[in-house]
Amino acid sequence: MPILEPPAELHPLPPQPADTPWPTSEWPTGPVPDGVDAAALESLLDRAFGEEPEPEFGQSFATIVVKSGRIVAERYGPDIDDSTPLLSWSMAKSITHAFVGLLAGQGRLDPDARAAVPEWADPTDPRHTITLRHLLRMSDGLEFNEDYVIPEGGEKAAWSHCIDMLFGAGTADPAAYAAARPAAHPPGTVFNYSSGTSNIVARIVGDRIGRNDEARAWMHEHLFSRIGMHTADPRFAESGDFIGSSYLYATARDWARFGLLYLRGGKWDGTQILDREWVDDARTTRARDDDGAQYGSHWWTYPDDRGRFFASGFEWQRVACVPSSDLVVVRLGKTPQADYPTLVGWFDDLIGLFD
Repeated sequence: MPILEPPAELHPLPPQPADTPWPTSEWPTGPVPDGVDAAALESLLDRAFGEEPEPEFGQSFATIVVKSGRIVAERYGPDIDDSTPLLSWSMAKSITHAFVGLLAGQGRLDPDARAAVPEWADPTDPRHTITLRHLLRMSDGLEFNEDYVIPEGGEKAAWSHCIDMLFGAGTADPAAYAAARPAAHPPGTVFNYSSGTSNIVARIVGDRIGRNDEARAWMHEHLFSRIGMHTADPRFAESGDFIGSSYLYATARDWARFGLLYLRGGKWDGTQILDREWVDDARTTRARDDDGAQYGSHWWTYPDDRGRFFASGFEWQRVACVPSSDLVVVRLGKTPQADYPTLVGWFDDLIGLFD
């Protein structure tokens, strides 16, 4: 999968409107803006949350639309509300990106330095020159199969490495499992999306901030509490490392807070929490996979003129930031992979209403 030259320029990020409070404690709400077809918006939401939702959506847990810093639409599925923590799956990778950015801003990690991975310490090891930035851009060159489907009649050896790491041989120490994978390509030459890579990054973070409760306290002090993301609940492996590929729970409103932080270029209520350059690196397209999906740095990007970038998770979790229309859209649910095209079209139509 090719590594791409980055675009010449990025879409500018919008500032928080002066008349809109930051949602550190309470989310400001507002009506659907003039020029947006409110009836069409309700109709789209009804497709997922109406009395008879379309079956292709699977289970819809929550959708929130934040326009110019205010919630203008919000829907929840059965037995779910704005206090229900919901699973990230791979959106946790974008949270992991934020942790690295915080440590880099504090001078405690150098993204361009060789990744401090003990398994690769031998200078003759082809993995020795992998940097943290290679890992963040999924260009580390490690052999890792991310497929989530076990082949029919397949044996354990034919499973995806992702399944084996999270539910099989690597459960107790996902980072060690991933770090043991051999090199398949020279670093920086091939894009390969890998949950194992994110768990290696999470272990590097843990080397700086501690593990289990110590790590949890650091995460809340330096990120979650600062933006009001109080329900954030990271999960840890037996090794004590954050499972940075897949496991963080938070309410839909708190996921929207995280999206707003990135849409605002890392600034929150007058304080620069993440360096602007760190956010810009996340949303700079660096690679494209075989399906045409574009990747930045632990965030996905989108090939349109809106500057869209998004956190993405299994079963179609999304936190999308849309700079052109100052929009954050969160979707959480459980949709079979075969029905993803329905969600893609629906999401595009929803975002398009705010152009």
